[in-house]
Amino acid sequence: MDELKLEDCINETCPWSGDPVAADSLTTYNGHVVGLCNTGCRDKFVAAIKHFELALNKKK
Repeated sequence: MDELKLEDCINETCPWSGDPVAADSLTTYNGHVVGLCNTGCRDKFVAAIKHFELALNKKK
């Protein structure tokens, strides 16, 4: 996997806290680099996405 870069991030603030994103707290969503303010928020975001994707797949 390619290294995620802060300059490729589509957002400037964390969707959970509203704080500025951090370079060590990046992930991807729908092919885009998304930033969060810390690794805890990043992990919470990833877990939420997985939860909703599983729910959607059960509906199919």
